Amino acid sequence: MHSNFLKYFDEVARQGSIRKAATVLNVSSTSVNRKILSVEKQLGVAVFDRTPEGVELTGIGSILLEHCRKTLHDYERTRVLIDDLRDLRTGHLKVETIDSVAFGILPQALHQFSQTFPDISISVTTALPDDVMKSVAEGNTDIGISFLLDLHPDVRVISEKSAPFGIIVRSDHPVAERNSVTIDDIASYRLVRTLDARGRNSIIDQVVSTITSPLSTHVFTNALIIAKQMILDNQGIGLYTKIGFIDEIEAGRLKFIPLVQEGLNDMRIGLLVSATHGIDPAKRHLCDVIGRALRMMRLDS
Repeated sequence: MHSNFLKYFDEVARQGSIRKAATVLNVSSTSVNRKILSVEKQLGVAVFDRTPEGVELTGIGSILLEHCRKTLHDYERTRVLIDDLRDLRTGHLKVETIDSVAFGILPQALHQFSQTFPDISISVTTALPDDVMKSVAEGNTDIGISFLLDLHPDVRVISEKSAPFGIIVRSDHPVAERNSVTIDDIASYRLVRTLDARGRNSIIDQVVSTITSPLSTHVFTNALIIAKQMILDNQGIGLYTKIGFIDEIEAGRLKFIPLVQEGLNDMRIGLLVSATHGIDPAKRHLCDVIGRALRMMRLDS
């Protein structure tokens, strides 16, 4: 039924006449009438009432017309999108992300994107969460990936995922067998933390400032690879989300222990774009690929 009939049926309904519709469509009246009669036979009901002046929609016909026009509209939108994808062969996209994502899902997501858009180049930079948000809001990057803190009014969240903080330790560490820990539990251990944790406005510092036990931070770093190696060398335990350590955790070298602390165990990470700029097909496809990879990750246990 979803072939020439849709165009024939729509035009007959517009013209109120099979003959007039056939003239507009540049086909014979017999072809149009035969197609409509064939569908009426399939449905077992009439879609038009025949009158001396022409034709009128039946109740069933009105319902069918709504479906018909929606289908034609959706097809046209899809055709335009396919044309856009076919024509968009070159270009450049900028992605700015917190470094844990750069170590986690991003490489495979970019590879998958390149299968569809092989001639579009991509630049990837890492930054602190607030800087990622600012870069997206000011239009300096196409896509941002960061924690959803203090969302800027010019930034829109395309996709998001729960990413609670926890403790990253070696598998043979004394707390490795714990199912969960609190801030008090880890107060005596030397911590490795992200560099922005030194800022007074940091979410970590805001939370731990209300805790009586001070944290003994050994190293602040904005380089995840340094933090990872220090944890592996047993020089400290990490205070991070799971996302940048998944390979080592799955290999059994490190373990993620959920942190029971309001404000840190309800964190979310999101895919960010400008709320004031449009999304072209290539950018939308990259958002879809990264968003799908983000949603598939298990970050809460």
